Amino acid sequence: MNLGTGIRNILATLWIGGIWVIGVIVAPILFKSLASPVAGMVAGRLFNMIGWVGIVAGVYLFVYWLWADGLGAFRTGRLWLVIGMLVCTLVNQFAIFPIIAAVKPAVSSAATGVFGGGLAQWHTISSLIYLVQALFGLAYIWQND
Repeated sequence: MNLGTGIRNILATLWIGGIWVIGVIVAPILFKSLASPVAGMVAGRLFNMIGWVGIVAGVYLFVYWLWADGLGAFRTGRLWLVIGMLVCTLVNQFAIFPIIAAVKPAVSSAATGVFGGGLAQWHTISSLIYLVQALFGLAYIWQND
């Protein structure tokens, strides 16, 4: 194994493992153990942090597979899974999370948005994007050589 492959494996493990650990284990425990505002604040910070890990890992994996396989990488599922995960990360990080942060203070005044959405609707959209990302990550790990 060379350095590039080792970094690829470490970043994929941090990103995909982090997505699953935070989403399936940590966030539910936070909301069962802490008051909702505190749990939401901590979970938000964790999701934000794994988003940044995902941006770094996703860009690295994209470049890695292009370097390793050339343009033929676009014929493989693994590159498209990385692209899909990276798009999910970028949408949540730079579109949905800022909307959630803006809607939170206005929750009592029933803020509306593109999807009719106050906080609950934007959380649902973000959660669905996160789920798709997690499933792409699972598929990546399942088929990775």
